[in-house]
Amino acid sequence: MIEIRGVHKSFGELTVLRGIDLRIDPGTVTAIIGPSGSGKSTLLRTINHLEQADAGTVTVAGTLIGYRRRGDRLHQLAERDLLRQRSTIGFVFQDFNLFGHLTVLQNVIEAPLSAQRRKRREVEPLARDLLARVGLADKADEYPRRLSGGQQQRVAIARALALQPAVILFDEPTSALDPELVGEVLEVIAELARSGATLVIVTHEIGFARRIADTVAFMDGGQIVESGPPNSVLDHPQHERTRAFLSKVL
Repeated sequence: MIEIRGVHKSFGELTVLRGIDLRIDPGTVTAIIGPSGSGKSTLLRTINHLEQADAGTVTVAGTLIGYRRRGDRLHQLAERDLLRQRSTIGFVFQDFNLFGHLTVLQNVIEAPLSAQRRKRREVEPLARDLLARVGLADKADEYPRRLSGGQQQRVAIARALALQPAVILFDEPTSALDPELVGEVLEVIAELARSGATLVIVTHEIGFARRIADTVAFMDGGQIVESGPPNSVLDHPQHERTRAFLSKVL
């Protein structure tokens, strides 16, 4: 589903990603863990080209992201083509990023209507079904400011699902929530995992990663230090840096 090859990224003098290679199979859940500043969120943002890699490529469902290949050369996509590409990749941000002037229902249907040019008569019933799926059927006509943080994040998940994406990316989806609201969001993500969706989750919730992930990738210093099944990486880490990190968070 996702093939990341040799991805490097720097911001000025700061090198954030150092040659990332990662393969994610369809229908699997990959949790990316590691200390703050290790490059987790930047890696996630390169998958849908919110951040343009300095070197390397990302392919999603067989499609090269951000570029068109002509012979041996890569050419940057036009913005409209890039937006169309992004509409096949769901992204859930840590701070929700809902449109405050739109109702919950309008937030969910906006991208399918504008980016994918789908018909409202098709999208609105789907959006209402998705809101019911995340437990917010009765909030369709509310505005985001009237919702709790957990409810807003569940709207953001419904919005991502409305695109009918090949994969959904989650960037620390519970980090902006009060502790008592974390569980409701994690349960929605767990239900998606059980349904067979392809998910990539940057998270500090190690117990959650252990419970739902097929693969855990530990990042440090802009590199994937080790990856594998949760019981391998979390219970029997091979790298000293992984062991040191887990000793502080478990």
